Amino acid sequence: MAMTRFEQGMTAAQYLDAMDLNKDRFVRALEAITLGPEDMKVLERFGTTRKILVITEDWCGTSLSALPYVFKLAEADPRVELRVFRRDENPELMDRYLKDGRYRSIPVVVFFDEAMTELARFIERRPG
Repeated sequence: MAMTRFEQGMTAAQYLDAMDLNKDRFVRALEAITLGPEDMKVLERFGTTRKILVITEDWCGTSLSALPYVFKLAEADPRVELRVFRRDENPELMDRYLKDGRYRSIPVVVFFDEAMTELARFIERRPG
């Protein structure tokens, strides 16, 4: 992913401002999270995370439960930049991160280093 494409995403604050659905629940979940020292090690697990890409939609229940933690991690480390993209408005980006090569499952969370080298990714998965 090119840096310029990454920069076109919304910041966490912009995403929260743009939310139509579940905003109150998302904000409450975000405010309820307290990070400890072990939580902060998550960003260093795969290397030196400096960029986090999120693909989501505000109606997604899995996003509502998983993303406040990701937002809080990014907020806690000033070296980390987070950008959010709406799945339905960014099909070409979503298609880079298809679940099982064919499903546009969300949320997608991708961790990058400073050079935009992908370190790790999480794509929603359901048991089964």
